[in-house]
Amino acid sequence: MSDTIVFGATGFIGRSLVAELLGRGRRVAAAARGNGAGLTAWLDDQQIDTGGLELVRADITVPGLGIPSDALPRVRDVYNSAGRYAFGLSAADAKAANVTGARHVVDWAASRPDLRRLVHVSGYRVSGADSPAPDYRKLGAYEASKAEGDAAVRQRARELGVPLTIANPSSVLGPGQYIGLAGMVADLWRGKLRALPGGSDVFVPVVTLDHFVGVLANLPEHADTAGQAYWILDDTTPDLPELIAEVAAHLGVLAPRCGIPVGLVRRLPRALTGADPETLSFLSADRYPTGPANAFAEATGVHVPPVADALRAWADHLVATRFGAGTPSRRPSGFHTVGGSRTWVAGERRRPDYVLLHGLPLDTDSWTDVADRLAGPVLGADLPGLGRSAPGKVTTDAWLADLMEPVAIRPVLVAHSLAAGPALRYAANHPEHISGLVLLAPSFLLRPSSPTARSPLAALALRRADAARLARVLALPPGPATDRATQAAAAHLKRPGAAKRLVRALRAGHASRTELRRLLDEITVPVHLVIGAQDPLVSPTDLPTTVVDAAGHYPQLTAPETVAHILTTFQDRHGLGASDRP
Repeated sequence: MSDTIVFGATGFIGRSLVAELLGRGRRVAAAARGNGAGLTAWLDDQQIDTGGLELVRADITVPGLGIPSDALPRVRDVYNSAGRYAFGLSAADAKAANVTGARHVVDWAASRPDLRRLVHVSGYRVSGADSPAPDYRKLGAYEASKAEGDAAVRQRARELGVPLTIANPSSVLGPGQYIGLAGMVADLWRGKLRALPGGSDVFVPVVTLDHFVGVLANLPEHADTAGQAYWILDDTTPDLPELIAEVAAHLGVLAPRCGIPVGLVRRLPRALTGADPETLSFLSADRYPTGPANAFAEATGVHVPPVADALRAWADHLVATRFGAGTPSRRPSGFHTVGGSRTWVAGERRRPDYVLLHGLPLDTDSWTDVADRLAGPVLGADLPGLGRSAPGKVTTDAWLADLMEPVAIRPVLVAHSLAAGPALRYAANHPEHISGLVLLAPSFLLRPSSPTARSPLAALALRRADAARLARVLALPPGPATDRATQAAAAHLKRPGAAKRLVRALRAGHASRTELRRLLDEITVPVHLVIGAQDPLVSPTDLPTTVVDAAGHYPQLTAPETVAHILTTFQDRHGLGASDRP
């Protein structure tokens, strides 16, 4: 039987708390409105043993929570992480979950015969004391309801004699958090954050998800935490201007250089500022009483990770998921400095069997379905100025040489379309560093790009293109892989300067066709060409070539199993990929 229940178990905090408790051997009832299928799938994906998990349907907005009165008799620890965390709610919707619902959880906890603790997840902006009713009009429904709910929970727990601990987290950083501070990072990434609201001393503290759930899991285990409230946040979080500057430097984008007073932002039209009025009250210089929480965390062995590392890891996740709009590759990925520029790198950096370079207008995730079918590790990166990578500070050839520098073995170098040029030049200049070269639809052997793509209007057209239009232009049939690729490409092209950089890359590739045809005849490493049947060569060659039936210019998207088989066969035939560099 379950000894612990988590309300809001399918939410961002709740599901991680469930995972933490199960990992500690607790028997956990996960309470949520739905059937919990998404939670179990997520736990399985995290490789969490769910033997101690019980799924419970519950609705905190109704008295009794919709749970039979005789259910869960052995529960002694009750966690309430349920609620509505969103801006733009009506007061009624916010109160239903964050005030009335929170009070209902207290009532239900009071009915547990063996109750040890109720842990209520509140918020760092609450006063922590009985105070006048919050001003919903001034604060907004979310913050006002959290403050009112905090006071209501305290009062109801006193009336019923419920042993209560309140946890007040700041902005929680972790996979799945896409609102609040994440919205500001999204604007930064998309070039829309031209000025920072507030002054130089604005403090928007953060806490990592792992740290927060670690503290939550420990609270009921200690009798002296009953009746206490803990502000759980990282005191070393830099003030907002410095925080944004650090994230900008990691992402390789420009940080805003000026600020604008919050009072002025409130008076200006939202269409002009882009600021959600509800978020403005969080932009303050206030500091918080973190001493007790810090002491408790240290005493119980929950260590705070360096805030700079946490911010960088979170920013990588935000970009990997396109701020919640996509699903990241399973390969480890994030920003690194390559060739002096911030570059999105994915996979194994030191001993990859394959190095995969994407063509236009794609990114390295376009190789995902191929990489998943290869037996060995792969390395990929978004080319400089394309995809998620910042513009290059050196030539693409020098950038590729720097990307390959940490590689300790001789992998197969694989390049698609316009990336075939840098790959071919690398193979000519560093044959001892690779064991073979595979070129997919190399653009210098195919029909030249459309003149339209090189016109002055091309960048504007590309910037406005959506995923459906890109799919039509690229002649890509609908499907999971092509849909993901075109959605990502459309999002990348809307970033400042991205479309112009793509057009410049097309022009440069067109200009180097003659040089690359000549260089191909001089290459000394094994080479294999992969061509789509619908995208035939216009320049004949005697090199080994595989034609992929019913494929166009993007066989890695439309026929990933075939491409993976070609790469595996190429490696096996030549005995490649395992030897160390000389």
